[in-house]
Amino acid sequence: MVRPYTIKGHKRKRREENYDKEEVKQLLEEETAATATQDENKAEEITHELPGIPLVPFKSNNKTGVTFILERACLEVAKVGKSYQLLSSEDHANFLRKNNKNPADYRPDILHQALLTILDSPLNKAGRLRAVYVRTEKGVLFEVKPHVRIPRTYKRFSGIMLQLLQKLSITAVGKREKLLRVIKNPVTQYLPVNSRKIGFSYSSEKSTPIRDYVAAVSDDVDLVFVVGAMAHGKISNDYTDDFIAISGYPLSASWCTYLICGALMQKWNIF
Repeated sequence: MVRPYTIKGHKRKRREENYDKEEVKQLLEEETAATATQDENKAEEITHELPGIPLVPFKSNNKTGVTFILERACLEVAKVGKSYQLLSSEDHANFLRKNNKNPADYRPDILHQALLTILDSPLNKAGRLRAVYVRTEKGVLFEVKPHVRIPRTYKRFSGIMLQLLQKLSITAVGKREKLLRVIKNPVTQYLPVNSRKIGFSYSSEKSTPIRDYVAAVSDDVDLVFVVGAMAHGKISNDYTDDFIAISGYPLSASWCTYLICGALMQKWNIF
């Protein structure tokens, strides 16, 4: 038989018998509780990072707010030359014609102007804007947080949209918060439960000034406005409660959102 060998090392000290059992038990319980809390926090962070799971909307002072949905935004990425670019009628007219596409339909600048109007409004600065959702012509849905600062120039905006469609999210500089992120359809699952959804179209038979319309809505109801972000055509009214025209003339998305923000500022006394 081979004689067993042991590894030399420090001998374990004999456990002292005069210890406080109650103190040890209390320390173990506190350590277990702290570990459980850390695990819950980590699980919560991971859950919020999963695609398609919305964050809980922030409500200031428990007041009602407004949500904007910009439908049919023309955001399409294609490989032009050696790089991928966001297609637009101004920069890629020849490329679009060669691929039998109408350049007039490719207007990402419409979305850019509408987002600037909404996010720069005093309505947003007063904390009444819940969220902005954008759905592209291809059916891609993404969320824009109210505190996002959209680039002022279209060139930078185009780069942000290109990055969003390729990487599915845009993270704040130096932070883990996702300011823009692609989420799962349908958009109705992210809307407040007690909300009234209003769509807009110049061809609607119901015509009313927007100030009169929002003034008649109860103060305990959240408002959801669905606006088209395309050059031509109209939005679908499948999930809207009402479908109205607010002008006798066709309006751009930027001007339509401007009138909505102005009417809500008057309703909620925001200046």
